[in-house]
Amino acid sequence: MAVHMTIGELARKAGINPSAIRYYESAGVLPLPERRNGRRRYDPDALYLLYAVAIAKQTGFTIAEMRALFSSGERNESPSLVWERFARKKLEEVDQFILRAEAMKALLEEGLRCGCLTIEECKILGVRPLTT
Repeated sequence: MAVHMTIGELARKAGINPSAIRYYESAGVLPLPERRNGRRRYDPDALYLLYAVAIAKQTGFTIAEMRALFSSGERNESPSLVWERFARKKLEEVDQFILRAEAMKALLEEGLRCGCLTIEECKILGVRPLTT
């Protein structure tokens, strides 16, 4: 028989607050645990799920994406296939973010080199169309 943990024990082992576990459960990221005498009881697999949530969070997955990511495995797919599908989509988003960030950086650096004395003389504003 597996040793079940309380929410406090699970939180301590995962290095997070119990409120984070309750939040992930209410958001549908984690399955609702078994209850005994009204208290949550977690099996050891819950710790691995929390580790997976931490990785997903670090890689930029939203709560909605994590909910879909972790519920996809219930369709008899291997975790690596599920991860591959979600990671490829997230990589496309990250690539787009990097392109936008590089453009922002270039514009900021160009502004540092401008040296204009009035806004009418600004070389950056003179070549950029206004968008609304």
